[in-house]
Amino acid sequence: MMNTRTNPNYRISPSDLRLFLAVADAGSITAGAHQIHLSLAAASTRLQKLEHAIGATVFVRSKKGVSMTDAGRTLFRHAGRLQRDMEALHAEMAAHTQGVRSTVRVLCNTAAMTEYLPRLIGQFLVRHRDIDIDLRELDSHDVLSAMHQEQADIGIVADYVGTEGLKTQLFRTDRLVAIMPIGHESGEQSAVSFVDLLELPFVGLPGESGLSRFLQSQALHHGRGMHHRIRVRSLEDVVNLVNEGVGVAVIPEVAAIRLANQCVLIRPLVDAWSTRKLLLCTASNACMGLAAARLFDFLSDVPILGCKSF
Repeated sequence: MMNTRTNPNYRISPSDLRLFLAVADAGSITAGAHQIHLSLAAASTRLQKLEHAIGATVFVRSKKGVSMTDAGRTLFRHAGRLQRDMEALHAEMAAHTQGVRSTVRVLCNTAAMTEYLPRLIGQFLVRHRDIDIDLRELDSHDVLSAMHQEQADIGIVADYVGTEGLKTQLFRTDRLVAIMPIGHESGEQSAVSFVDLLELPFVGLPGESGLSRFLQSQALHHGRGMHHRIRVRSLEDVVNLVNEGVGVAVIPEVAAIRLANQCVLIRPLVDAWSTRKLLLCTASNACMGLAAARLFDFLSDVPILGCKSF
């Protein structure tokens, strides 16, 4: 920590953060200054003002270069996020100059992302060529948190999370099922319990995916963990590896029916949480932009088709 008082009149600017990131990346004030076309003297002065502004030393200087302090590492995390946000801002504003009037931010869980939204979003974008969509996958809890923080215009969440304070509407009913290779002993049952599956090796999506995080939380409710032999990027890869006998998996029923072949068994789960409603949600106390309202209405009006039985 610096032995100096914070300057209340100094404000950290984007150019300060750009310099800080350049120096941190290069490991040298000289090299970092060169990257952003500053003189060494100007860069040193700006870094000193930055440290005075936050009241902490961000770099330890030595003959070999610089290394970040704990305060520097904290600033690095925030500076990187702020820089990405600025880049996204510039990209969106550039879209306006090219005639794109609006971007709708949509957050959803794994089932919505993989099974329901791609075709519908495609139809909407063809009809509304003046609208872009920023579509991202998150766990339902994180979608809800982002909605409350006004980081998205529309969210799709499973109904196991509380949606108080949001306007919601049923989007789809989604069921999770177990899949396993033909001949697997668990396949002799008409339905299986998730806790029994925890005795077996799994094939799954990456740990950060919404579905993986949800299943892990259910395993923890039983005081257990999930043994994943492998994690892959797509549900198609999951089904293919189950077909090869690598392990079992839990995936949305619509994906299982779409992807499974005659060598893969599909069995319902007896767990109540395996059947959940997917809810469209948006802030009820704020006026949506025209583009977001159009998408919300479009998704609300799409007929809910039944899923064939297995």
